[in-house]
Amino acid sequence: MDHTGLCVLLLLNNLICCGLSQALPTASVIVYPYSLFYPGETVTLQCDIPGYTDWTYHWYQNNQLHPSLTSKIITFTITLTGPDGLFSCEGTRTDRPQWSQRSAPFAISVTALPTASVIVYPYSPFYPGETVTLQCDIPGYTDWTYHWYQNNQLHPSLTSKIITFTITLTGPDGLFSCEGTRTDRPQWSQRSAPFAISVTGNRPTAKLSSDQNAVFTGDSVTLSCTVESSGWTFYWYRISQVSQPVFTSSVFSYTLSQVTVSDGGQYWCRAGKGNPVYYTLYSKPVQIQVTERPVAVLTLQPNWPQIFIGETVTLRCVIQGGDINWQYTFYSNSNIMYNTNPVYRISAEYTSQSGQYTCVGVKGNTRSETSQSVQLTVSYKPKAVLSISPQWLNPGDSVNLSCKVKVSSAGWRFFWYKMFPYRAGSPSLLDMSYSVELLSENGTEESYNMSPAGSADTGGYVCRAGRGDPVYYTDYSKPQFLWSGELQASVSLKINLSRTQQFLWKTLSLSCELKGNTTGWRLMRNTETGVESGCPSYQGSITGTTCTRRSIYTGDSGVYWCESGSGEYSNAVNITVHAGDVILESPVHPVSEGESVTLRCLYKHQGTNPNNKADFYKDRVLISSETTGEMTIPEVSKSDEGFYKCTSDQGESRESWVTVRSVPPGYFTSVLVGVIVGMGVAGALLVILLVLLCRYQNSKGSCCHRVFWPIHLQSTNQDPQQDQGSTQVQSPDSGYTGQQYGQSPDAGYTVFCPTDAANIYCMICHSDNDNDAAGASAGPGDVTYAQVQLKMLNKKNKEKSASLKEDSVYSEVNTGKATAAGLVDVTYAEIYLRNKLKIKKKKGSRTQPEPESVYSQVKPDTA
Repeated sequence: MDHTGLCVLLLLNNLICCGLSQALPTASVIVYPYSLFYPGETVTLQCDIPGYTDWTYHWYQNNQLHPSLTSKIITFTITLTGPDGLFSCEGTRTDRPQWSQRSAPFAISVTALPTASVIVYPYSPFYPGETVTLQCDIPGYTDWTYHWYQNNQLHPSLTSKIITFTITLTGPDGLFSCEGTRTDRPQWSQRSAPFAISVTGNRPTAKLSSDQNAVFTGDSVTLSCTVESSGWTFYWYRISQVSQPVFTSSVFSYTLSQVTVSDGGQYWCRAGKGNPVYYTLYSKPVQIQVTERPVAVLTLQPNWPQIFIGETVTLRCVIQGGDINWQYTFYSNSNIMYNTNPVYRISAEYTSQSGQYTCVGVKGNTRSETSQSVQLTVSYKPKAVLSISPQWLNPGDSVNLSCKVKVSSAGWRFFWYKMFPYRAGSPSLLDMSYSVELLSENGTEESYNMSPAGSADTGGYVCRAGRGDPVYYTDYSKPQFLWSGELQASVSLKINLSRTQQFLWKTLSLSCELKGNTTGWRLMRNTETGVESGCPSYQGSITGTTCTRRSIYTGDSGVYWCESGSGEYSNAVNITVHAGDVILESPVHPVSEGESVTLRCLYKHQGTNPNNKADFYKDRVLISSETTGEMTIPEVSKSDEGFYKCTSDQGESRESWVTVRSVPPGYFTSVLVGVIVGMGVAGALLVILLVLLCRYQNSKGSCCHRVFWPIHLQSTNQDPQQDQGSTQVQSPDSGYTGQQYGQSPDAGYTVFCPTDAANIYCMICHSDNDNDAAGASAGPGDVTYAQVQLKMLNKKNKEKSASLKEDSVYSEVNTGKATAAGLVDVTYAEIYLRNKLKIKKKKGSRTQPEPESVYSQVKPDTA
């Protein structure tokens, strides 16, 4: 119970104490006048503590107690050195509360008075007769009253901001300063620094100079006008001092930029200052000479704007209109090449050397005009491009080889080479597939002509171009070929399928049929990608001189030929492997005018195609529609040459070129004349031999007329093997066995021919029982005709088919009765050379030649 009451009393006491406690009074500093304090001003600080009046005051400066300052109000004068800092106060008393809280500190800082300055126009030195203006400038306020001092003596009459006076030889001079006063704070300024005015005895003279007196057009010239003092304005004159100034400037220099010839001449200057202007004396004149700027001319030698890595060219810089004491600078893009020599050589190593090249001449600070730019392009080593026209040889025509360098043609000469299989030690192509033989030592223009061209000119060719000294050569061109479709004498290329178009996946055999040495020959093929073996091991097999390519495909298309190690070439065949179902069969080799040509449309599935209808096109123009699938041109002419193809319901063939060889004008006439002359000579010889034989046989009682010819006799309308009037007989004078034909009872002669394989002549002989007298008295009887057929013999001396051939040569011999001299009276001999011979003879009549026949008629004298 007692403990509880004690706790209650303690709690009440705490509450009473807490409710009656109060904060101490707080002092504050009141300042008069304002917060800006200028030197010389009086400042009053008052310590104000509310609530009581019996305080004793205590002042602090920068938290340091001032023991002597115990009044409520304190006063002091501000100087440039103070007092300044943080001021605060507090109070104490004997009763409670016995002290106050200290006031917040009040900062006093000294602000400098505005400072006057003297501005002088113009600047010193000062010359007699010159007007001088002095201005007193005090920043911050405008309501100043100005006070001027000369040598620290106040001029009571000078109270304006700006004062002006004229300089004389006696003054005024000395030290001038000023200050200002005003009614508001700040009430005065600080005095300006003194400005000294001294009088110079003589009027100054301007001096003119130039950085260069002889310049070129486009240069800049700087003229400098100097006076001993500053503050001047400068005036520039040209041609005359009395003229208006050409330029006025507050700076002492005048620059003429990009001068022309008209800017040359004499220049003066003078300076002035003040208002009115006080001028210096004129300067002495300076002569400026302006001439046309020399021009740099840049040339490229040789003049090849495009060069190639490995070539060297020379840039030559010539300064026109200047002397020779120049140095030279060459520019290329951002590169600068300095050179004392006007010649700069460029050896092309990188394509980055391409660009615009210029040059200038440099002599001291003088430069020539920059030359016009020369474009130089550096490229990689070029390759020549060769073309051959025509590429398929027509014997006797001209063939033109054309060589070009596509990227540039300047200065090139062209060299021509014929290719032959690679031979170590000989100039060769880079891939060593072929060696080459130079055709023209000195090089030619862009073309090389072979006229007339023959089979010896067929083969591969390359060219390259060269220029400069020493000669810089391009790479060899891609090989190009001159082909001939004609069969050659030394070797011929033949294919098992006698056509140029082939079906896909068939087997193709190509044979190099050689006449002579078979070593060193190879089959080659040319495609769009280049030259390669015509019989690669992965696809073909070689047996002797025949290559068999199995399962041919479109990639096997190309021109095929045979070539020897010495550079001989066979005919060429352009083979096309077609993936379609239709191909065109056309002549593999060229045909001659007048021949018959048959074109056939062949089908991959020939047996299953009941419809053979086909359309034939020449140069993509429809020329014929045939139901048989083939088209025949009976007698081709040069106008029939061109590209042919056929189409059907099964598809379309590729195009094939048909070459038609022209027959030279007068060809048949020349053959006719040759045959006539030859046969005439042969007939004359025949008659002479017959006469000699008769005379020789006359002495023996018989007369035989020997006809020399590679012939076989037969009767007019019968085959020799079927001639019933022929018998085997023994020659009366030679002892050999022959074939006897048609003994004439009234004429008394026998036609006799040997039966040996080398049947080269026949005899016409009188029978041994003929009586010379009877024969002499008898008149002419019926004429008997014998037809003599000349047939070709094959290599084994066996006679070909007995049927008439186009290349057979026939001779018809007509004889008469024996004369008194015992000779056969040969009335005429007609000899025919025909393409196709069909003879219909009637007894007692002559056979007239057909239009195509070539003949000779011989009538010897009667013995």
